[in-house]
Amino acid sequence: MKRLIHGLHQFQSDYFRTHRELFELLSHGQHPRVLFITCSDSRIDPTLITQTQPGEMFIIRNAGNIIPPYGATNGGEGAAVEYAIHALAIKEVIVCGHSHCGAMKGLLKIEKLREDMPMVYEWLKHAEATRRIIKEHYQKYEGEELMDVAVKENVLTQLENLRTYPVIHSRLKSNEMRLHGWIYEIETGEVVEYNPLQGDFVPPQSQFSRSEWLTPEQQNRIYKGSYANK
Repeated sequence: MKRLIHGLHQFQSDYFRTHRELFELLSHGQHPRVLFITCSDSRIDPTLITQTQPGEMFIIRNAGNIIPPYGATNGGEGAAVEYAIHALAIKEVIVCGHSHCGAMKGLLKIEKLREDMPMVYEWLKHAEATRRIIKEHYQKYEGEELMDVAVKENVLTQLENLRTYPVIHSRLKSNEMRLHGWIYEIETGEVVEYNPLQGDFVPPQSQFSRSEWLTPEQQNRIYKGSYANK
């Protein structure tokens, strides 16, 4: 706690003081441009890896960056998604998984969680589609390689879950928004984004030229599908 209290003092006397105008502006309302969905893992800091300021991103965090399909639960994820898109008019949505994800490790051995961590067990059942894809398409994978594909497939699964939300489905239909799938590598600091044309995760900047000649409708249409089909 001493470390946190020292941090509060440093924030107030240093960062806040030099960014007072920003916080004054933020006190009148928020206008984030991106909905960023990622894991609760303490090693992931969305604003750090994107170098964004307060107010630029609306962030949802939970174990495994999971967004249950529409109507599957009354949890906060669905409400946050609906608010971000309808009330804040956000047009860019990112689902960001990460390397060495404990939630994905648990998903691969989910039955072991039933007794010791029943709430985690129930939560990870919302990623059943990911688990089944891994089971049916990656029988020969193991170790770190298996973890890697689990993280990637889960990001794509959550993008598909997002499509089940009426507010997102409507925006996609009218080409008013884009969905993005990212993976953050903790050990290298690298971020890769799923490229539907290549069927693989590549550096985000390599897609700029392609996005200039692909309409949002085309991008969203070809985004669907499993990473196993690459």
